[in-house]
Amino acid sequence: MHVPMCLSQRTKIFTFSQILSMLLIFIIKNLIHLCKVLLLTERDMKQLLFTLLAFFIYTGCTENRIASKQENTYPNIFPDYKEISIPINIAPLNFTVKNSSHIKAVFSNNNQLLFSIEGKNKIDIPLKKWRHIISHNIGKQIDISISIWNNSYPEGVQYKSFPIYITTDSIDPYIAYRLVEPGYESWHEMDIRQRALNCFKEEIIISSNMTEKGCVNCHSFCNYSPTDFMFHTRTTPGGTIIIKNNQPIKVQLSQLGSSKEGTYPHWHPSGKYIIFSTNATRQSFYSRNPNLIEVYDLESDLILYDPVRNTVITDPRFNSPESFETFPAWAPDGKRLYYCTAPAKQLPKRLREVKYSICSVSFDPDSGSFGETIDTIYTAHNKSASFPRISPDNQYLLFTESDYATFPIWHKEADLKMISLQDSASVNTDILNSPDVESYHSWSSNGKWIIFSSRRLDGLYTRFFIAHLNKNGKFSKPFLLPQKDPDENNLRMKSFNIPEFIKDKITITRSQLDHTVTD
Repeated sequence: MHVPMCLSQRTKIFTFSQILSMLLIFIIKNLIHLCKVLLLTERDMKQLLFTLLAFFIYTGCTENRIASKQENTYPNIFPDYKEISIPINIAPLNFTVKNSSHIKAVFSNNNQLLFSIEGKNKIDIPLKKWRHIISHNIGKQIDISISIWNNSYPEGVQYKSFPIYITTDSIDPYIAYRLVEPGYESWHEMDIRQRALNCFKEEIIISSNMTEKGCVNCHSFCNYSPTDFMFHTRTTPGGTIIIKNNQPIKVQLSQLGSSKEGTYPHWHPSGKYIIFSTNATRQSFYSRNPNLIEVYDLESDLILYDPVRNTVITDPRFNSPESFETFPAWAPDGKRLYYCTAPAKQLPKRLREVKYSICSVSFDPDSGSFGETIDTIYTAHNKSASFPRISPDNQYLLFTESDYATFPIWHKEADLKMISLQDSASVNTDILNSPDVESYHSWSSNGKWIIFSSRRLDGLYTRFFIAHLNKNGKFSKPFLLPQKDPDENNLRMKSFNIPEFIKDKITITRSQLDHTVTD
């Protein structure tokens, strides 16, 4: 008895994209006749052909795979964007999945599909699509479901979905930072750059290649302004480059009365002053120590520069050989100065005994004078403080804490800490920290975000991480600064440091800066 074959055995089932492709082939083959019927011009015919071919390529390359297996675990994605809070104007969170040959990502909200995207071993989210999704889901949670295919899962495996939270808070559109070799032995190859945070565009502001291979460092911005900022250049002759209203000048601070050059700066919010520490910095290299490098100051003081009068103001309390003063930072209203200080020791012999406290003193912007009373905000006991930064609302003091000394960028124990300035209470920052170095940090202009550098990826290179501070004073899980190619975070052999938020793009030309630097 003859048994007929089932439908699936004798009939080939075509996918939707295959049907579209066959339809397009049929249309293209009959294009001339179609154009005559439609009375199209030769130009219109070419445009129609181009459009059809583009659509044909898109549909032929688009896949819609369905994984056959499900896992109740999270995917191993890089960067780790699971359960993070993001600004409403951040660049797409492109990522890869370890050991994948094909990836599918499905974005949804309350089980409603927003969009899906596939890639061979990376997910590259279109910028317009990303901005559309973000703008329509402000203040909401988006769930991302990841499926991968590889030799172990040729039929695919779908992992447990994870959320990201789109806050109602924006972030400043740009950051400025320095790219440098991690060991500081190659100081003649470094740049100060800017990066747009809503996309991936990066530009050089000033490069050591423009300064006869001289070091460029220690930039500072006045109230997050892209037209009012400064940096040092260690060329011959070197100097401090100050840009005011996009007009650069070079200043020789050591020739203005104090006989000292500025090092770590902070621009007063009024724009009337720049506070500097003056540091005799040295570095040592360990042969048997996981921290590798030690940086310390043989001496350090504070000087105040008045750009209008082109004068340097000193206070004997901050210029004594009996103590070290460094890393000054203004309060947002400009009425107090914060700085790190420690009793002077014989260095490097007694380096591990050096523990820095954080002190503050009142300041009168009209007279350029400091108050009589010096308050201790953080007392050094078993730990040492560096890089104090005050939140824009004057609520919090964020700083780096390490075991000793003042330059913890190679101290694996270095963590971010925060104090409430209202009641001096410690704020929990555990979520920000890792087993490796956390060091430089800055506040966004609205006080809702911080950016900081960390060596947590590989222990060698510092990368930037961003975290949200909610209205209850709690930080969210930090996330790695998004890159167009997520592998760039591992493959770019430069350290990112001194991140500073700015409110707009820096527009002064490199030729203007180059002329001032070499003058």
